[in-house]
Amino acid sequence: MDLSQKRVTVLGAGKIGRAILGALLEQGVLNRQKTLATVQHGEKAQALTASLGIPVGTDNREAIRNADVILICVKPQVVQGVLEEIRPAISNHQLVISVAASVRIAQIEQALGSGIPVVRTMPNTPCVIGSGMTALCGGRSAAPDHMEIVSTLFGAIGRTVILDEKHMNAVTGLAASGPAFIYIILESLAEAGVKVGLPREIATLLAAQTTMGAARMVLETGDHPALLKDAVTTPAGCTIDGILELEEGGLRVTLIKAVVKAAQRARELAGDKDSN
Repeated sequence: MDLSQKRVTVLGAGKIGRAILGALLEQGVLNRQKTLATVQHGEKAQALTASLGIPVGTDNREAIRNADVILICVKPQVVQGVLEEIRPAISNHQLVISVAASVRIAQIEQALGSGIPVVRTMPNTPCVIGSGMTALCGGRSAAPDHMEIVSTLFGAIGRTVILDEKHMNAVTGLAASGPAFIYIILESLAEAGVKVGLPREIATLLAAQTTMGAARMVLETGDHPALLKDAVTTPAGCTIDGILELEEGGLRVTLIKAVVKAAQRARELAGDKDSN
C-alpha cells in the first residue's frame, strides 16, 4: 500500500514518536509535505521542524483537523488528556493508531466516541533502525483496510503481527522489554570476551554480530531454536561445556521469569485482571 498521499499527524514526537516518525520519513514511507507532528513545548517544536523537515507544532486539535491517519505517541499517563483535547475535531473518517503502552482500545474508543477506527500497537525500539517488532490489534470500527495501513506503516520499520488485544501485555513483556534483556546478554558475552583476552571493541563486535546472526538463522530458516543449538553442539566439544554452565546458572529460567514479570507489570499498568 502506497501511503505517500496519506495525511499523517503524529501527536507526541518525543522519544518513541520521534524515532518512528524519523524512520518512516527517511525511508520515504511518509510524504514530508503531508506529515505533521506535535510536541508539548514551542522550543522543541522549532528544533524538530528544522531537523525533520516537517511542520511541528503544539496544538494537537489543530494538527489533526485534516489528517487521514493520527498516531498517538504521547506517554500513557497523558493519553486521556490528549484524547479529550482532540475529540471535538475528530471524525470517523480518520484512523487513530495508538503507540501508548498499556492503554486499552476501549479507553480510546470511549474517549473519542463511537465509530472512530482505532488500532493499538506495541512496537519496540529497534524500529529506529528498521528492525523492529510491532504487534497490532484493531478496535470495533477498525476494518481490514485500516489494519493494512498500520501493517504497512510498521512493516516499513520491521516485522508486524496481528493479535487479539488480550495478548498485548505478553507482547510488552517479550518484544517491548526484550531488547533490554538481549542487551544484557550481549554485554555479558562481550565482557566474557574481554575476560579471555580479547580487546573490548573486538569482543563487542563479535558478541553483537553473533547475536544478530543467530536471530537471523531462526527467522530465515524457520527452524526451532533447539535444532539450531544442536547443530552447533558437537559431541565432547566446547559448546556443550558452555551450555552446561548456562543451565547450571539458571539462565533459561531467569529469562522466562524476566518476561513473565515484565508482562505482569504491563497488566498492572493497564488495569487488566483477566488478560495475559
